[in-house]
Amino acid sequence: MTMNMVIKLEKIFQFYLEGFKNMRVGKTLWGIIGIKLFLFFFVMKILFFPNFLKENFNNDTQRANHILNELTTANLTKESK
Repeated sequence: MTMNMVIKLEKIFQFYLEGFKNMRVGKTLWGIIGIKLFLFFFVMKILFFPNFLKENFNNDTQRANHILNELTTANLTKESK
């Protein structure tokens, strides 16, 4: 990167840094947004995305074979329809 580019990036960084430093309500709102996103994705992972491989297969070899079979045979059955 050229020196001019570095200076521009530094000015952009300073602009956002000063903006966040001077926020009053904004910091609270960003904190609430962060907490809500964390909780949303944490709850979604637990409730809607169970660990299918760990529940249905006993070891890594069985899991790997299942994934290999799904990846290689799934396209063949879709193409033949």
